[in-house]
Amino acid sequence: MVRKIFKEEHEIFRAAFRKFLEKEIKPNLEKWEEDGIVPREAWKKMGENGFLCPWLEEKYGGIGAGFEYSVVLIEEMAYIGCQGLIAGLHSDIIVPYIHSFGSEEQKAKWLPGCATGDILTAVAMTEPNTGSDLAAIRTTAVRQGDEYVINGQKTFISIGLLNDLVIVAAKTDPKANPPTKGVSLICIESGTPGYNKGRKLHKMGFHSQDTAEMSFDDCRVPASNLLGKEGRGFYYLMQKLQQERLVASIMAQAMAESMLDMTIRYCRERTVFGKPISSFQHNTFKIVEMATEIELGRTFMDSLIENHIAGADIVKQVSMAKAWICEMANRVAYNCVQLHGGYGYMEEYPICRFARDIRVFPIFAGTTEVMKVIVGRMMGL
Repeated sequence: MVRKIFKEEHEIFRAAFRKFLEKEIKPNLEKWEEDGIVPREAWKKMGENGFLCPWLEEKYGGIGAGFEYSVVLIEEMAYIGCQGLIAGLHSDIIVPYIHSFGSEEQKAKWLPGCATGDILTAVAMTEPNTGSDLAAIRTTAVRQGDEYVINGQKTFISIGLLNDLVIVAAKTDPKANPPTKGVSLICIESGTPGYNKGRKLHKMGFHSQDTAEMSFDDCRVPASNLLGKEGRGFYYLMQKLQQERLVASIMAQAMAESMLDMTIRYCRERTVFGKPISSFQHNTFKIVEMATEIELGRTFMDSLIENHIAGADIVKQVSMAKAWICEMANRVAYNCVQLHGGYGYMEEYPICRFARDIRVFPIFAGTTEVMKVIVGRMMGL
């Protein structure tokens, strides 16, 4: 399939990144899954080779590349099932908050390290009892002179252990009406007294990705660590959701394509009753149905990427994609495991890990149900 969003220079970049993945990342995936974490050295190698935050300006350590380059990186990592080193979250979801809303001093202090891998980032929104309801967060940031004193708990935080800098959503005005006007974003560096990284959470999938709890107990940070303006945190988060959900959809689409490819190879090689599994009509139909849905997803996905790069407001369409593509990828996972038979349930076959990892996509970055509510509201329903 010819993809018009990519030019020759993007494909050259893709080829170089594939070689890097084959040498530095792919041989280590199983060990990282067993260890339950990706070593910092891997992030550093990504940064040293220009594969973190390539869109940053040169003065901040990037190459000023377009979003197409981020798409290449996200897709290629998803194709090989590298969900632990979740570079797309760091590079294309969290760091853009600093770039868009940070002061020049903040950008000069943190962005170069984000590009090299010396500073890994996290964003702490979710709390034990809030889920998707950001207006209900209880973490507070009270201004005392030239400092904020932060108290509260967060959970399900990706890069929760390895992070060097976390952007925390906290209430600076608990009495604000509506409550969303009381939310602010504050940057907290690892090692700050009162910032406690909690236990690593044991998940169904993404075993090598360090999802963790964190807490803040009278954690004092300089007032200069406020990101943007006080009370504007909810607005900042909403402004970046289009790209966040687009990134999640790109990952899910690429994983669906990879799962189908590995399943077709297996079904051609594996024989039952003297015939390849793929030659049985039922299995042929299943594969064709999956291929059709994946092709539809790819066409929709590439149109959204093109419109996003052009600066279009596509919140409704991206929300549709986040809901449909992530659910589609889970249907693909189910059928691909089934076509692998007993081997699909064995960890030594990649489809097993892919099936575990893809399950979270209809949940994080906004559940399928939340996406449908958003679309419904935008349709005036």
